[in-house]
This record gives sequence, structure tokens and C-alpha cells, in this order.
Amino acid sequence: MSGNTRSSARDFARAGAIALIALAAGAVAASDARKAPSLPPTVAAALPQVKMVGGAEMSFLGLSIYEGFYWSPARGYSSSRPFALDLHYRRSLKGAALAERSVDEIAKLGYGTAEQRVRWGAAMKRIFPNVVEGDRITGLNVPGIGAQFFLNGAPIGEVEDPDFAPAFFGIWLDPGTSRPDFRKRLLGE
Repeated sequence: MSGNTRSSARDFARAGAIALIALAAGAVAASDARKAPSLPPTVAAALPQVKMVGGAEMSFLGLSIYEGFYWSPARGYSSSRPFALDLHYRRSLKGAALAERSVDEIAKLGYGTAEQRVRWGAAMKRIFPNVVEGDRITGLNVPGIGAQFFLNGAPIGEVEDPDFAPAFFGIWLDPGTSRPDFRKRLLGE
């Protein structure tokens, strides 16, 4: 076999392997989408035009923390349209810890002033309950107003600040997120 033939065979095999990896990643994202439970009726009533776009599992050191599902009227992310981010917890977490981690991630992304982040953190600590395995918190983006939150379909609070929603949902959906793999699967890419 000549050098060119070997090189061509190797390039063909490499291209095939890359295609298989891409197909497998797409299949995982599609399987996440298929297992997404419906939005709670209270949330679905508030956003009748949305459909599930993508889903992914968030894990840390091999431990599943939650599954997330992104519901939007269209593919892609825009803070100027209504959407829902639905997080299904796989372990117990303290509400205060969720709020503190959210503020840290918002700061890393560069959203808001220090004063705004203090206000947002206090609001999230008031709103976010302790969660146990099986709980779900759904956040709704309300463009120009802020965000509303639901625990297992029941309203638990809102933050009426138009700067808050892009900052909060940016934790998962902003291109600069600390978990671009998770973002990509939420967006169905």
C-alpha cells in the first residue's frame, strides 16, 4: 500500500470516528429531550407557546446534581423572549447555597454591579427553598420585568428587576457560562 493510500485510509477512519462521536452526542441530547417531563400546568399556562428545546444532566465529580430542560418558543437563546428553565434536583441542597452559588456565577459572567448582586442574592435567599431529591425549580424569564420561580409547579417568588433575568439565566445560557457543554445540550445543539 502506498503512503498516499495509507494516509487517505487514516483520514477516512478519523473522519468516520468524528462523525460517530457527533452522532452519539446528538443522540444523548435527543434522549434527554425525550425524557423531559411536561412543564407543570401553572407554568405551561403562563407560557403556552413554548416547547422543549433541549436538556442535559449537571454533574460534579461524577455525582448527578440536577437535570435541566430549556423551554422556549424558538431554538437559541434570547433574554428578550419568554422561556422557562426547569431544573430537576437529584440530591438535597440548601436554598441559601443555591443563591450564593448563583451570585458567584453571575459575578464571574460580569453581570450587574456589586450592589445589584447583593440585592439579587438576598432575593434568591428569600425565594429558593431547600430542595430534596425529586424537587423541581422552574424559572420563567419575563422580558423587561424579571423572573418568576416555581417549586414543583407552585409559585414561590419573583424578582422584579429587568437586569436580573439575563444575569440569572445567563448562568446556564450565556455563551460565557462555566459549563458550555451543559449550555450546548440545553439549546439542543
